[in-house]
Amino acid sequence: MNETGVRRLTGLAGIATAAALIVEVPLYFLYSGPPPDSNVLARLLVGILALAFLIVFATAFRELVKRADPACEWVGTMAFAAGLVYATITLVSHGLEAGAVIAADHPIDPTVTVEGTYILYGSIGRVMLALFLTAVGHGISRTDLLPRWTGRSAFVLAGVNLAFVPSLFFGNTPAHFYAANGWGTTALMGAVLSYWMLALGISIHRSAARRPSR
Repeated sequence: MNETGVRRLTGLAGIATAAALIVEVPLYFLYSGPPPDSNVLARLLVGILALAFLIVFATAFRELVKRADPACEWVGTMAFAAGLVYATITLVSHGLEAGAVIAADHPIDPTVTVEGTYILYGSIGRVMLALFLTAVGHGISRTDLLPRWTGRSAFVLAGVNLAFVPSLFFGNTPAHFYAANGWGTTALMGAVLSYWMLALGISIHRSAARRPSR
């Protein structure tokens, strides 16, 4: 696959990741109490698809950085590794939630009852996502793959994620903004990531039309 093809694949994967996340996040706010099983399983299924697309994005981004500047291949590999770890951690969390919901004989809110996901979605996820975003931002900045705003925004978003790492010390109430499983720590960060990925994916896909095939 030539560079134009890699750019298109990376952009489409980013757009697909964003689209799935944009659909998933609002599903967490449809019910004030324990949601029906159908809601939980639907949002988890959409989340699984989003993470699959994210893995494709991370893999294609590594190849894109390598083609742009072989000396920066390590940066692309770092982004790939961090993205893969983040996706794996979140997939495990999804599996724990789905299992608990399927096994329960009454509706439950897995964001509260499945304790093992608190810092997987929260502090651990925030650290891994910050590492991924930092690597993506550095790869863009070092290779001039995209406009400067894409790299700078990645660094800013990485910093915001790091600001939520200490949230594990602030309880487990989802309605609280800053808690181990609070809506700021989890849902807000997911929403911000989704729209950033959408903008990044569009930028990468558009860049394919401005590059000669090689």
